[in-house]
This record gives sequence, structure tokens and C-alpha cells, in this order.
Amino acid sequence: MPLNDLKIRAAKPKDKAYKMFDIDGLFLLVTEQGHKWWRFRYRFDGKEKLLSLGIYPEITLADARQRRDEARRQIAHGIDPGALRRAQKQADTTATETFEVIAREWHDKFKPTWTEGHAKTIMDRMERDLFPWIGSRPINEIKAPELLSVLRRVESRGALESAHRIRTVAGQVFRYAVATGRAERDPSADLKGALPQPGEKHHAAITDPKEVAPLLRALDGYSGHFVVKCALRLAPMFFVRPGELQHAEWVEMDIDEAAWNIPAHKMKMKQAHIVPLSRQAIEILIELKQLTGASKYVFPSGRSFARPMSNNALLAALRRMGFDKNTMTPHGFRAMARTILDEVLHVRPDFIEHQLAHAVIDPNGRAYNRTTHLVERRKMMQTWADYLDGLKAGAVVIPFKAAQK
Repeated sequence: MPLNDLKIRAAKPKDKAYKMFDIDGLFLLVTEQGHKWWRFRYRFDGKEKLLSLGIYPEITLADARQRRDEARRQIAHGIDPGALRRAQKQADTTATETFEVIAREWHDKFKPTWTEGHAKTIMDRMERDLFPWIGSRPINEIKAPELLSVLRRVESRGALESAHRIRTVAGQVFRYAVATGRAERDPSADLKGALPQPGEKHHAAITDPKEVAPLLRALDGYSGHFVVKCALRLAPMFFVRPGELQHAEWVEMDIDEAAWNIPAHKMKMKQAHIVPLSRQAIEILIELKQLTGASKYVFPSGRSFARPMSNNALLAALRRMGFDKNTMTPHGFRAMARTILDEVLHVRPDFIEHQLAHAVIDPNGRAYNRTTHLVERRKMMQTWADYLDGLKAGAVVIPFKAAQK
């Protein structure tokens, strides 16, 4: 007998799931928990199959019969309704798994592990050079030649280095898609060697002590904004990356312990870092705190204490003092320290590399932590500050070898 609403409502769960049959292959499956599922049994290509039609009461008896009749019409036209549903579901899934959708998902997931500037740079690159060309494409359908054509557009405008960086970003998105089951492989891996290598690029730096001396005197005599002047004077002592100096916060400065503790999220290698403070650095910081102590930042913007100084503040100051882009850059203070500490002061290279916050690996392949060789690095940083003072004074500076052994 065909089902009716009264029979369906009255159906109670039993020890085992059971079926209540309608007509033309439609039946209701009542589970042990009391759930009521519509099912349609049919044959296609000589095989018996089942099709789920929904759950009662969301799908009424009339709704279930209508869905059954539509499935029967498809069978009459040689269409397997189960296979058709799977194909439609796959098409819907593919539509939501485009490169842009997955790239933004990847970006959101890893953004907390990046600096704010790095996260913005990556998104800007994707929005400018990837999304307009492959953003709407299903990620699993993108092949190496299609990605290469995107990279060559970037190369054609004279931005070869950017093309390599965009390939790296795209590769990270593809590998994320592979790991989450939305793609089968990373096509960017097939493009190794497909783009010319950019020429090696170095940050301009003064490394000859005879030339460093007038540079240091120029920094001390800078007549611009006092905050920028302090940053310029500390830059050679700290030799950190410009962005790390720019975003320094007072809460990170421990004057009593003579240490600047930079949290991991601000560092390029995502590892916390300690910069020992020399006596000279502490004197500058104490003087500066009288002016900027109310700000979160050690070097706030000249327009607002709520923001750090701009990315170009130190670069513009160097240009104002006559040091062009081929002579000295803010990043060049790192090369200056590395060269002189090694070749003049003969400091152990691993001490220098640790202080530069480079990845230094032990014999077991593990990265050293932030406190490794801290005692020796403290001595090195004071020796370095004293050496710089000697250069500024025009004295004949003898390397402090004994202090580094």
C-alpha cells in the first residue's frame, strides 16, 4: 500500500533500522535513532542502485514522490540520476576551488605567522600578477604552461626578480592545495629553469674603516628630525634589518638587562632574537625615551606617535647627507658590521652570524636558539660600539682580539 503522512508520522524507531515502502521504488528508511530518510531504489545498466532523496519532514511525501519521478524520467532518457548528482556536486565543488579562493584561504591561515608588511606584500603580488589571469581558474586544472605565461607577463615589464618571487608564492598556494586535497600536484615545480636568473643584487654598503669614519661623523651631525638622528646613530651599533629597527617598541627594550628582545613574529626567520645593548646604545635610548617614551614605538613617525617611522626615513636621511644609493643603504650597516667584525676585529664568524639573526645550524641540523653565545655576543657588541667611537674620533683603532677569544 502507498504511504501516507499519518503512517509516516506514526512510525517509531525499533531495535534495527527498517523500511516503509511507497510505490515505484520509493521507500522511507527509519533508523534506530528515529531519523527518517527517503530512498529511491532503481536499476541502471543491469545494476541495482540507491539514490538519497532527503530527510523527512523537511522533504515531505509529496516532495519525495516528485524527486522520484524526476529520477525516473532521467532513467528513461538513459541518464543515471546518481551519476548525474555526483557530477553536479563535483562541478559545484570545482567552482569554489579556484586559485583565488584557495590562495586567500592559504593567506588567511599563515598571515598570523608573518609580519604585517610581509603579509601585505604577498597579497599585493597575488592581486596584481596572479588573480587577474588565473584567479578564477579551478586550481586543479592549472598546468605549468599556463602559469609560465603569467610569469612571463611579469618578466616582460622588466621585473624578472618579481617573476621569481611570484612563482614562489604560487608554488606555496599549489602545495597548500595539494596538502588539503584540492589539487594533485604543484605545477610551479615544473618551471624550474624556465625563467632566466636575475643578476645578484647587493645592498650598497661602506665597509672600509677609513670611509666608515666620515659616515659615522655625518650620522652624529645629522640636522634633521631627532628621532631619525637617533635611529641613524643606533643603526650601525645594532646592525639589524631596517624593518626590525623601524618597528622597535619600548616594551622590548630592557635597559636594566641591557638587551633588546625582538619577538619572533617581527623577525625574518620567525625566531625571537636578542640584541645586546652597548653602553653607547643605552645612553642614546635613555635620551630618546624622554621624547618618545609615551609612544609604543621607540622611533615613532614625525606625524603620529601611533605609527612607527616610515620605511624610507633612514634612506631619505642618508640621501640628504649625500650618500647615494650606490654608496650606502640602511641595510648596508649589516654588511659593514659583518665585514669589519670578521676582517678587522677577527670575531668568530658564528658569533657574527648569530647576531645578524641568520639561520645557524648545529651539527645535528638544529637551529640554535636566541641565547646561544649570548655572553660572547655581549662582549662583541660592546667592542664594536667602542671601535665605532674610535673611528669617529679619528684614533688609530687596534682590533680588540683578546676580548673575542
